[in-house]
Amino acid sequence: MAVDDDVEKTFSGAVNMTAPELEKWLATDESQSVGAGEPGSESTGHESGRRIAEILRKKKNDLDADDQDQMQRTVSYVHRHLAQRPSKESIEDSRWRYSLMNWGHDPLK
Repeated sequence: MAVDDDVEKTFSGAVNMTAPELEKWLATDESQSVGAGEPGSESTGHESGRRIAEILRKKKNDLDADDQDQMQRTVSYVHRHLAQRPSKESIEDSRWRYSLMNWGHDPLK
């Protein structure tokens, strides 16, 4: 199954980190300090970040329906979260930025 061109285009626009950048970020304490999930387990965003890195490493023809679903979830999350940008605080060390980065988008890039 080939991934829909529109999905690929919007995913590429939403994810502005490379697979190596994302994997390096996911290994940090800051990355693991944010996100929703069961206490003591991996957050949803962190798990999604690992999947996004896998997708970024694949060739387009190797992407499947599960990858496309994750790509669509990623676009939805990034667009929704960007709309919630904090107005007064510095975003560089904010939980808001860290959460977005778990999903492959660094708002400072």
